[in-house]
Amino acid sequence: MGLTEWAYSLSESLLSDPLPRRWAHSLGVAERARSLGPILSDDAELLEAAAVLHDIGYSPAIAVTGFHPLDGARFLRDQESADERVVRLVAHHSCALLEAEERGLRQELESEFELERPDLVDALLYCDMTTKPDGTHTTPAERLDEIVQRYGPDTIVGRFIQRAAPEIHGAAKRVEARLARVSVGDQPM
Repeated sequence: MGLTEWAYSLSESLLSDPLPRRWAHSLGVAERARSLGPILSDDAELLEAAAVLHDIGYSPAIAVTGFHPLDGARFLRDQESADERVVRLVAHHSCALLEAEERGLRQELESEFELERPDLVDALLYCDMTTKPDGTHTTPAERLDEIVQRYGPDTIVGRFIQRAAPEIHGAAKRVEARLARVSVGDQPM
């Protein structure tokens, strides 16, 4: 079984029944990751696998701390012996260090999981922040507004996502610039 086939199967088994909306979002993020193939070269499969797995930490079957990047990454590492790079992307997706700080878990996240290459971190962040909860496409600004409205501005998630907004917009601009360069004939980075 290939990396992406395994990732889809695992994510579906953990999310589709208990959290169908989270599963739909994960599928949308993975679809977005596939669309970045022209700028990812040999890392396209890796990013797609991380994209479909990025939210498995929400699954009631594996949630321990209540912080889904940490719970998902620990499960992938400890129970699945998953590819280290996929684990790192899941652990650090979408400015997870900022949310970990809000939750008092930054030290744990940083000490257990190294950051992956910045261009891949940007790509996964872009995929997540341009995909609505139902799996359809959106803009980073609309996604940020939706998250703040869903959780509330004064909640842990609301505070973290507002702090992360500049990095989210920056990552989106960097990914879109790379896509624009490839579309005019440059080589992937």
